[in-house]
Amino acid sequence: MSDVAEILFERRGAIGLVTLNRPKALNALTLGMIRLFDPQLRAWDADPEVKAVVIRGAGEKAFCAGGDVVSLYEAGKAAKEGLGDSAPVRAFFSEEYVLNRLIKRLSKPYVALIDGISMGGGVGLSVHGTHRIVTERTLFAMPETGIGLYPDVGGTYFLPRLPGQVGIWLGLTGDRLKAADLIAIGAADAFVPSGRIDALIDDLAAGIPADEAVASHRGEAGEATVAAIRAVVDRCYAFDAIEPIVKALEAEGTEWAAGQLATLRRVSPTSLKVTLAALRRGGKLDFEACMVQELRLSLACLAGDDFYEGIRAALVDKDRNPKWKPAGLADVGPSDVERHFAEPAGGDLVFRD
Repeated sequence: MSDVAEILFERRGAIGLVTLNRPKALNALTLGMIRLFDPQLRAWDADPEVKAVVIRGAGEKAFCAGGDVVSLYEAGKAAKEGLGDSAPVRAFFSEEYVLNRLIKRLSKPYVALIDGISMGGGVGLSVHGTHRIVTERTLFAMPETGIGLYPDVGGTYFLPRLPGQVGIWLGLTGDRLKAADLIAIGAADAFVPSGRIDALIDDLAAGIPADEAVASHRGEAGEATVAAIRAVVDRCYAFDAIEPIVKALEAEGTEWAAGQLATLRRVSPTSLKVTLAALRRGGKLDFEACMVQELRLSLACLAGDDFYEGIRAALVDKDRNPKWKPAGLADVGPSDVERHFAEPAGGDLVFRD
Protein backbone atom coordinates (compact mmCIF):
# COMPACT_ATOMS: atom_id res chain seq x y z
CA MET A 1 0.00 0.00 0.00
CA SER A 2 1.46 3.34 -1.03
CA ASP A 3 1.51 6.16 1.50
CA VAL A 4 1.15 8.73 -1.30
CA ALA A 5 -2.20 10.49 -0.97
CA GLU A 6 -4.64 9.68 -3.79
CA ILE A 7 -6.14 13.16 -3.63
CA LEU A 8 -4.45 16.38 -2.55
CA PHE A 9 -6.02 19.54 -1.14
CA GLU A 10 -4.31 22.90 -0.95
CA ARG A 11 -5.41 26.37 0.07
CA ARG A 12 -3.64 28.62 -2.40
CA GLY A 13 -4.59 32.25 -1.93
CA ALA A 14 -8.23 32.70 -2.83
CA ILE A 15 -8.81 29.15 -4.05
CA GLY A 16 -9.16 25.63 -2.80
CA LEU A 17 -7.07 23.48 -5.15
CA VAL A 18 -7.87 19.78 -5.62
CA THR A 19 -5.42 17.45 -7.35
CA LEU A 20 -6.50 13.94 -8.29
CA ASN A 21 -3.24 12.15 -7.57
CA ARG A 22 -3.26 8.69 -9.14
CA PRO A 23 -1.46 9.45 -12.43
CA LYS A 24 -0.43 5.82 -13.06
CA ALA A 25 -4.12 4.83 -12.81
CA LEU A 26 -5.11 7.84 -14.96
CA ASN A 27 -6.46 9.43 -11.76
CA ALA A 28 -9.33 6.94 -11.53
CA LEU A 29 -11.66 7.81 -8.67
CA THR A 30 -11.74 5.59 -5.58
CA LEU A 31 -14.18 5.52 -2.67
CA GLY A 32 -11.38 6.78 -0.43
CA MET A 33 -10.93 9.83 -2.65
CA ILE A 34 -14.67 10.54 -2.62
CA ARG A 35 -14.74 10.33 1.19
CA LEU A 36 -11.96 12.89 1.49
CA PHE A 37 -13.24 15.21 -1.22
CA ASP A 38 -16.83 15.55 0.03
CA PRO A 39 -16.11 17.09 3.47
CA GLN A 40 -13.31 19.27 2.07
CA LEU A 41 -15.60 20.65 -0.62
CA ARG A 42 -18.27 21.41 1.99
CA ALA A 43 -15.72 23.18 4.17
CA TRP A 44 -14.48 25.34 1.29
CA ASP A 45 -18.05 26.13 0.25
CA ALA A 46 -18.72 27.46 3.75
CA ASP A 47 -15.42 29.40 3.98
CA PRO A 48 -15.83 33.04 2.85
CA GLU A 49 -12.06 33.28 2.25
CA VAL A 50 -12.30 30.68 -0.53
CA LYS A 51 -13.52 32.40 -3.69
CA ALA A 52 -13.37 29.39 -6.01
CA VAL A 53 -12.58 25.68 -6.09
CA VAL A 54 -10.20 24.42 -8.79
CA ILE A 55 -9.78 20.73 -9.67
CA ARG A 56 -7.08 19.15 -11.83
CA GLY A 57 -5.50 15.76 -12.47
CA ALA A 58 -1.87 14.86 -11.75
CA GLY A 59 0.37 13.99 -14.71
CA GLU A 60 -0.05 14.86 -18.37
CA LYS A 61 -2.33 12.04 -19.56
CA ALA A 62 -5.59 12.32 -17.68
CA PHE A 63 -7.89 14.55 -15.71
CA CYS A 64 -9.75 11.45 -14.49
CA ALA A 65 -10.37 8.38 -16.64
CA GLY A 66 -13.34 7.19 -14.57
CA GLY A 67 -14.25 5.38 -11.40
CA ASP A 68 -12.22 2.54 -9.96
CA VAL A 69 -14.33 -0.10 -11.73
CA VAL A 70 -11.95 -2.96 -10.98
CA SER A 71 -12.59 -2.51 -7.24
CA LEU A 72 -16.31 -2.47 -7.94
CA TYR A 73 -15.91 -5.61 -10.04
CA GLU A 74 -14.12 -7.41 -7.20
CA ALA A 75 -16.56 -6.28 -4.50
CA GLY A 76 -19.63 -7.03 -6.59
CA LYS A 77 -18.33 -10.41 -7.69
CA ALA A 78 -17.61 -11.40 -4.07
CA ALA A 79 -21.13 -10.37 -3.05
CA LYS A 80 -22.69 -12.37 -5.90
CA GLU A 81 -20.65 -15.43 -4.84
CA GLY A 82 -21.72 -15.08 -1.21
CA LEU A 83 -18.24 -14.06 -0.05
CA GLY A 84 -19.23 -10.61 1.14
CA ASP A 85 -22.08 -8.15 1.08
CA SER A 86 -22.82 -5.45 -1.47
CA ALA A 87 -22.28 -2.57 0.97
CA PRO A 88 -19.04 -1.35 -0.71
CA VAL A 89 -20.80 -1.22 -4.08
CA ARG A 90 -23.73 0.78 -2.74
CA ALA A 91 -21.35 3.04 -0.80
CA PHE A 92 -19.27 3.86 -3.87
CA PHE A 93 -22.19 4.79 -6.09
CA SER A 94 -24.27 6.60 -3.49
CA GLU A 95 -21.36 8.65 -2.11
CA GLU A 96 -20.15 9.47 -5.62
CA TYR A 97 -23.60 10.72 -6.60
CA VAL A 98 -23.87 12.83 -3.43
CA LEU A 99 -20.52 14.39 -4.42
CA ASN A 100 -21.75 15.04 -7.97
CA ARG A 101 -24.76 16.87 -6.51
CA LEU A 102 -22.53 18.85 -4.18
CA ILE A 103 -20.43 20.01 -7.14
CA LYS A 104 -23.55 21.06 -9.05
CA ARG A 105 -24.96 22.95 -6.05
CA LEU A 106 -21.72 24.64 -4.97
CA SER A 107 -22.28 28.29 -4.08
CA LYS A 108 -19.04 29.50 -5.68
CA PRO A 109 -17.18 28.93 -8.94
CA TYR A 110 -15.96 25.38 -9.53
CA VAL A 111 -13.24 25.39 -12.16
CA ALA A 112 -12.51 21.98 -13.71
CA LEU A 113 -9.23 21.83 -15.63
CA ILE A 114 -9.99 18.96 -18.02
CA ASP A 115 -6.44 18.64 -19.34
CA GLY A 116 -6.28 15.07 -20.66
CA ILE A 117 -8.63 12.09 -20.59
CA SER A 118 -12.00 12.63 -18.91
CA MET A 119 -14.31 9.64 -18.90
CA GLY A 120 -17.08 8.28 -16.70
CA GLY A 121 -16.47 9.37 -13.12
CA GLY A 122 -14.13 12.11 -14.36
CA VAL A 123 -17.02 13.63 -16.27
CA GLY A 124 -19.01 13.64 -13.04
CA LEU A 125 -16.23 15.62 -11.32
CA SER A 126 -16.13 18.24 -14.07
CA VAL A 127 -19.23 18.65 -16.21
CA HIS A 128 -21.44 19.85 -13.34
CA GLY A 129 -19.05 22.70 -12.49
CA THR A 130 -19.46 26.35 -13.47
CA HIS A 131 -16.23 26.62 -15.50
CA ARG A 132 -15.28 23.58 -17.58
CA ILE A 133 -11.90 24.24 -19.14
CA VAL A 134 -10.59 22.07 -21.98
CA THR A 135 -7.16 21.93 -23.62
CA GLU A 136 -5.54 20.42 -26.72
CA ARG A 137 -5.07 17.23 -24.67
CA THR A 138 -8.71 16.81 -23.65
CA LEU A 139 -10.42 13.56 -24.60
CA PHE A 140 -14.00 13.07 -23.42
CA ALA A 141 -16.13 9.93 -23.50
CA MET A 142 -18.89 8.14 -21.61
CA PRO A 143 -18.08 4.57 -22.73
CA GLU A 144 -20.08 2.68 -20.12
CA THR A 145 -22.23 0.61 -22.49
CA GLY A 146 -18.99 -1.18 -23.44
CA ILE A 147 -18.60 -2.49 -19.89
CA GLY A 148 -22.21 -3.41 -19.17
CA LEU A 149 -23.13 -0.14 -17.48
CA TYR A 150 -24.78 3.13 -18.59
CA PRO A 151 -23.56 6.76 -18.42
CA ASP A 152 -24.03 7.65 -14.75
CA VAL A 153 -22.48 10.40 -12.53
CA GLY A 154 -25.28 12.71 -13.68
CA GLY A 155 -25.01 11.56 -17.28
CA THR A 156 -28.73 10.82 -17.35
CA TYR A 157 -29.25 14.53 -16.58
CA PHE A 158 -26.68 16.33 -18.72
CA LEU A 159 -26.59 14.12 -21.83
CA PRO A 160 -30.30 14.54 -22.73
CA ARG A 161 -29.83 18.31 -22.35
CA LEU A 162 -27.12 18.56 -25.01
CA PRO A 163 -28.28 19.87 -28.41
CA GLY A 164 -30.53 17.65 -30.51
CA GLN A 165 -29.70 13.97 -30.15
CA VAL A 166 -25.99 14.48 -29.41
CA GLY A 167 -26.30 13.21 -25.84
CA ILE A 168 -28.17 10.09 -26.92
CA TRP A 169 -25.46 9.34 -29.50
CA LEU A 170 -22.62 9.86 -27.02
CA GLY A 171 -24.34 7.88 -24.26
CA LEU A 172 -25.08 4.88 -26.44
CA THR A 173 -21.80 4.65 -28.35
CA GLY A 174 -19.17 6.12 -26.01
CA ASP A 175 -17.75 8.01 -29.00
CA ARG A 176 -14.84 10.28 -28.11
CA LEU A 177 -14.78 14.05 -28.45
CA LYS A 178 -11.99 16.60 -28.25
CA ALA A 179 -11.99 20.19 -27.02
CA ALA A 180 -13.55 22.00 -29.97
CA ASP A 181 -16.43 19.53 -30.12
CA LEU A 182 -17.11 19.82 -26.39
CA ILE A 183 -17.33 23.59 -26.67
CA ALA A 184 -19.53 23.31 -29.76
CA ILE A 185 -22.09 21.12 -27.97
CA GLY A 186 -22.02 23.09 -24.72
CA ALA A 187 -20.29 20.39 -22.65
CA ALA A 188 -17.31 22.70 -21.99
CA ASP A 189 -17.03 26.45 -21.51
CA ALA A 190 -13.59 27.55 -22.65
CA PHE A 191 -10.39 26.37 -24.32
CA VAL A 192 -7.14 27.20 -22.53
CA PRO A 193 -3.86 25.80 -23.92
CA SER A 194 -2.27 23.34 -21.48
CA GLY A 195 0.81 25.57 -21.27
CA ARG A 196 -1.32 28.33 -19.72
CA ILE A 197 -3.09 26.24 -17.09
CA ASP A 198 -0.58 27.08 -14.33
CA ALA A 199 -0.92 30.79 -15.08
CA LEU A 200 -4.71 30.46 -14.91
CA ILE A 201 -4.42 28.79 -11.50
CA ASP A 202 -2.11 31.60 -10.33
CA ASP A 203 -4.62 34.26 -11.41
CA LEU A 204 -7.47 32.48 -9.65
CA ALA A 205 -5.35 32.13 -6.52
CA ALA A 206 -4.62 35.87 -6.70
CA GLY A 207 -8.34 36.50 -6.39
CA ILE A 208 -9.12 37.39 -10.01
CA PRO A 209 -12.76 36.40 -10.61
CA ALA A 210 -13.15 33.13 -12.49
CA ASP A 211 -14.85 34.63 -15.56
CA GLU A 212 -12.15 37.26 -15.92
CA ALA A 213 -9.27 34.86 -15.29
CA VAL A 214 -10.55 32.33 -17.82
CA ALA A 215 -11.19 35.03 -20.43
CA SER A 216 -7.61 36.29 -20.15
CA HIS A 217 -6.13 32.86 -20.89
CA ARG A 218 -8.67 31.65 -23.43
CA GLY A 219 -7.39 30.32 -26.75
CA GLU A 220 -8.88 28.98 -29.97
CA ALA A 221 -9.90 25.32 -29.87
CA GLY A 222 -10.00 24.96 -33.63
CA GLU A 223 -12.78 23.58 -35.79
CA ALA A 224 -15.40 21.27 -34.33
CA THR A 225 -15.73 18.05 -36.33
CA VAL A 226 -19.10 17.31 -34.74
CA ALA A 227 -20.76 20.06 -36.80
CA ALA A 228 -20.46 17.94 -39.94
CA ILE A 229 -22.41 15.03 -38.43
CA ARG A 230 -25.00 16.93 -36.38
CA ALA A 231 -27.79 16.44 -38.93
CA VAL A 232 -27.24 12.69 -39.28
CA VAL A 233 -26.88 12.24 -35.51
CA ASP A 234 -30.18 14.04 -34.95
CA ARG A 235 -31.82 12.00 -37.70
CA CYS A 236 -30.61 8.56 -36.61
CA TYR A 237 -30.71 8.87 -32.83
CA ALA A 238 -34.16 10.49 -32.53
CA PHE A 239 -35.97 7.27 -31.62
CA ASP A 240 -37.13 5.87 -28.28
CA ALA A 241 -35.97 2.33 -29.03
CA ILE A 242 -32.65 0.92 -30.19
CA GLU A 243 -33.98 -1.10 -33.12
CA PRO A 244 -35.19 1.90 -35.16
CA ILE A 245 -31.89 3.65 -34.43
CA VAL A 246 -30.09 0.64 -35.95
CA LYS A 247 -32.43 0.69 -38.96
CA ALA A 248 -31.86 4.41 -39.49
CA LEU A 249 -28.09 3.92 -39.43
CA GLU A 250 -28.36 1.02 -41.85
CA ALA A 251 -30.36 3.23 -44.20
CA GLU A 252 -27.65 5.90 -44.18
CA GLY A 253 -25.18 3.56 -45.85
CA THR A 254 -22.16 5.75 -45.07
CA GLU A 255 -18.78 4.89 -43.57
CA TRP A 256 -19.67 6.88 -40.45
CA ALA A 257 -22.95 4.98 -40.06
CA ALA A 258 -21.14 1.67 -40.53
CA GLY A 259 -18.78 2.61 -37.70
CA GLN A 260 -21.75 3.46 -35.49
CA LEU A 261 -23.36 0.11 -36.21
CA ALA A 262 -20.12 -1.72 -35.42
CA THR A 263 -20.02 0.00 -32.03
CA LEU A 264 -23.66 -0.71 -31.24
CA ARG A 265 -23.15 -4.38 -32.09
CA ARG A 266 -20.06 -4.63 -29.90
CA VAL A 267 -21.41 -3.19 -26.64
CA SER A 268 -23.90 -4.73 -24.19
CA PRO A 269 -27.41 -5.05 -25.68
CA THR A 270 -28.93 -4.71 -22.21
CA SER A 271 -26.87 -1.58 -21.54
CA LEU A 272 -28.03 -0.03 -24.81
CA LYS A 273 -31.69 -0.46 -23.97
CA VAL A 274 -31.27 0.61 -20.34
CA THR A 275 -29.21 3.64 -21.36
CA LEU A 276 -31.70 4.87 -23.92
CA ALA A 277 -34.58 4.49 -21.46
CA ALA A 278 -32.59 6.26 -18.73
CA LEU A 279 -31.62 9.17 -20.97
CA ARG A 280 -35.15 9.68 -22.27
CA ARG A 281 -36.51 9.63 -18.70
CA GLY A 282 -33.66 11.77 -17.41
CA GLY A 283 -34.51 14.49 -19.90
CA LYS A 284 -37.76 15.02 -17.97
CA LEU A 285 -36.34 14.75 -14.43
CA ASP A 286 -34.51 17.27 -12.25
CA PHE A 287 -30.93 16.58 -11.21
CA GLU A 288 -31.74 14.98 -7.86
CA ALA A 289 -34.36 12.68 -9.38
CA CYS A 290 -31.79 11.63 -11.97
CA MET A 291 -29.33 10.73 -9.22
CA VAL A 292 -31.96 8.67 -7.41
CA GLN A 293 -32.68 6.90 -10.68
CA GLU A 294 -28.96 6.34 -11.24
CA LEU A 295 -28.42 4.55 -7.94
CA ARG A 296 -31.26 2.21 -8.89
CA LEU A 297 -29.69 1.59 -12.29
CA SER A 298 -26.16 1.08 -11.00
CA LEU A 299 -27.14 -1.41 -8.32
CA ALA A 300 -29.28 -3.29 -10.84
CA CYS A 301 -26.39 -3.43 -13.32
CA LEU A 302 -24.10 -4.88 -10.66
CA ALA A 303 -26.76 -7.43 -9.73
CA GLY A 304 -26.73 -8.66 -13.34
CA ASP A 305 -24.08 -10.28 -15.51
CA ASP A 306 -22.89 -7.87 -18.17
CA PHE A 307 -20.86 -5.53 -15.94
CA TYR A 308 -18.66 -8.40 -14.77
CA GLU A 309 -18.26 -9.73 -18.28
CA GLY A 310 -17.49 -6.24 -19.61
CA ILE A 311 -14.79 -5.59 -16.99
CA ARG A 312 -13.37 -9.08 -17.46
CA ALA A 313 -13.01 -8.59 -21.19
CA ALA A 314 -11.70 -5.02 -21.01
CA LEU A 315 -9.55 -4.90 -17.87
CA VAL A 316 -9.03 -8.37 -16.34
CA ASP A 317 -8.41 -10.91 -19.11
CA LYS A 318 -8.20 -8.11 -21.69
CA ASP A 319 -9.36 -10.37 -24.52
CA ARG A 320 -11.77 -7.65 -25.76
CA ASN A 321 -14.32 -10.36 -26.46
CA PRO A 322 -17.24 -10.04 -24.02
CA LYS A 323 -20.02 -12.63 -24.09
CA TRP A 324 -23.10 -10.64 -23.23
CA LYS A 325 -26.21 -12.16 -21.63
CA PRO A 326 -28.55 -11.78 -23.44
CA ALA A 327 -26.37 -11.73 -26.55
CA GLY A 328 -28.69 -9.80 -28.86
CA LEU A 329 -31.08 -6.84 -28.78
CA ALA A 330 -34.03 -9.05 -29.67
CA ASP A 331 -33.48 -11.04 -26.49
CA VAL A 332 -33.64 -8.01 -24.16
CA GLY A 333 -37.32 -7.60 -23.31
CA PRO A 334 -39.15 -4.70 -21.64
CA SER A 335 -39.07 -6.43 -18.24
CA ASP A 336 -35.27 -6.84 -18.52
CA VAL A 337 -35.03 -3.08 -18.88
CA GLU A 338 -37.69 -2.16 -16.35
CA ARG A 339 -36.13 -4.12 -13.50
CA HIS A 340 -33.24 -1.63 -13.54
CA PHE A 341 -35.62 1.18 -12.57
CA ALA A 342 -37.10 -0.56 -9.51
CA GLU A 343 -36.30 0.67 -5.99
CA PRO A 344 -33.32 -1.33 -4.66
CA ALA A 345 -33.50 -3.59 -1.62
CA GLY A 346 -31.67 -1.10 0.59
CA GLY A 347 -33.93 1.77 -0.42
CA ASP A 348 -33.38 4.80 -2.63
CA LEU A 349 -30.58 7.33 -2.50
CA VAL A 350 -31.25 9.92 0.21
CA PHE A 351 -29.75 13.42 0.34
CA ARG A 352 -29.13 14.59 3.89
CA ASP A 353 -29.02 18.31 3.14
